[in-house]
Amino acid sequence: MAYFLIFISAIFVNNIVLSQFLGICPFLGVSKKIDTALGMGAAVTFVLTVATIVTYLLQILLVKWHIEFLQTIVFILVIAALVQMIEIILKKISPSLYQALGVFLPLITTNCCILGVAIIVADPEQLMAKLPGDALSANLLTGTLFAFATAIGFALALVIFAGIREQLALAKIPKAMQGTPIALLTAGLLAMAFMGFSGVV
Repeated sequence: MAYFLIFISAIFVNNIVLSQFLGICPFLGVSKKIDTALGMGAAVTFVLTVATIVTYLLQILLVKWHIEFLQTIVFILVIAALVQMIEIILKKISPSLYQALGVFLPLITTNCCILGVAIIVADPEQLMAKLPGDALSANLLTGTLFAFATAIGFALALVIFAGIREQLALAKIPKAMQGTPIALLTAGLLAMAFMGFSGVV
């Protein structure tokens, strides 16, 4: 039950984009089509989950060797390597998705959502603050589960937002509100809708 609560909390209650405002760049940039949003969501889910496992283990070494001050640089290098790997795989498997993601695929490297979650999971106190209830302890399993659920929450928000934007493209919107203004307004309304889940866990 405790692990189920992590999923509900990370996906709906503490959604990384809509309640913590991390990962806004790809959220606004790759949300014009549902197909692109699904691709970005899958890429972020893979990178975030694997990066969290690797950075958690590296953090143990950083603490052991008393070089915790290198945390950000090491984490960014790990994330960059994973993104490079995904870029090579996507280029071979799905060139159309690779083209659709465009500049935003390399931007996963500096996506504050991925780096932020990796830093949260690496610090037991921060992770415990994000976990619902007191039944769980901050370890690799709960950290990985939290990261995976957070990535699913990011993908869900991205796909919902992309669906709304596809519908908005067919609507008659005043010229002054077209493009970025209506996207920001929609994102704000979506964030307010997700606030309805607060207090669930």
